[in-house]
Amino acid sequence: MTDFEFYNPVKVFFGKDQLPKISTQIPAGSKVMFLYGGGSIIKNGVYDRVKAALERFEVTEFGGIEPNPLYETAMKAVEIAKEKNIDFLLAVGGGSVIDATKFIAAAIPYRFGDPWNILAKGMPVAAAVPLGVVLTLPATGSEMNKNAVISRKSTDEKLSFGSPMVFPKFSFLLPDAAGTLPKRQVANGIVDAFVHVTEQYLTYPVNAPIQDRFAEAILITLIEQAPAVYENPADYKAMSNLMWSATMALNGLIQCGVPGDWSVHSIGHELTALHGIDHARTLAIVLPGLWKALLEEKKTKLVQYGERVWNITEGTDDERALKAIDETVAFFESLGVPTRLSAYNVKADTIDKIVSRFEDRKWLELGDRGLTTPEATRKALTLQL
Repeated sequence: MTDFEFYNPVKVFFGKDQLPKISTQIPAGSKVMFLYGGGSIIKNGVYDRVKAALERFEVTEFGGIEPNPLYETAMKAVEIAKEKNIDFLLAVGGGSVIDATKFIAAAIPYRFGDPWNILAKGMPVAAAVPLGVVLTLPATGSEMNKNAVISRKSTDEKLSFGSPMVFPKFSFLLPDAAGTLPKRQVANGIVDAFVHVTEQYLTYPVNAPIQDRFAEAILITLIEQAPAVYENPADYKAMSNLMWSATMALNGLIQCGVPGDWSVHSIGHELTALHGIDHARTLAIVLPGLWKALLEEKKTKLVQYGERVWNITEGTDDERALKAIDETVAFFESLGVPTRLSAYNVKADTIDKIVSRFEDRKWLELGDRGLTTPEATRKALTLQL
């Protein structure tokens, strides 16, 4: 196990009847900006519940945050927040709303030029407006971490940043609110959480058995709960298990003492930026291709993953590793999530663009050991045409 530091200050409230406690978590007298997406929180009643919980505060609403949240939209919120002297942000929705809110929190006090520099140039976040979360869609784990991903329409880019300054002060997790989600969003959430785990687990052995077991427990839980929650998102027990699994997948716990890869995400972000494909669906395309492209390097953990998660115990190591990849593909596709670029009419010219971008950015050795070179990226995507 490698050296590590672990810090997570997010206070979590989980369950049906927690929401009224919001008023006790926001400092009295705060000017609150209430941020949300396309209006699903109005249909499922969460909007009214949040408004009731905020009745003692001065509230400014900002709706319309997109899936794959846009920098351009976030900057509109920044301008309003400055004008209204907002001093607390409340993100209500899924990971896109939360990510946008984190960027807005960092951008409001930013004093070093264009806030896009936080993403494009890795400029440090020196200050941020405090924020809280009401989660209605399990997927990204953003409700309990310091990371965010933002797209910029004008340049067709999708980039990430992380800072302890944007940890939520609290997160209310509402499995009941997720009961009205379309199946597509439920499937995306399952795949997103699954790949978050594999990015931290399926690297190489470092004698970290407790971390491996934590990761495997989340993967097995996702596999076990997926059929029920996909068939009926209103199954409260199954949705509760999915929501907590998605949170645990990316709150920093399973990454302690182990290497992380994240090259699947780096490649997937480009597919979203160039073609607007749902984030989770890009991961379902890239993951099996990259595992095959780096089969020899990842074989040890692929065999362990196959045995412990999919009960694959027969055959050579190569056969078992490939079978584990096949089982993963079958799992994604059982949720209606394609794993081929052709399903989105994406052709080889896109692969050229992605490889060229990585070369231009000097992203020449991504992943846990620098294995995801531009050549490996090309091979992984070509395998998924």
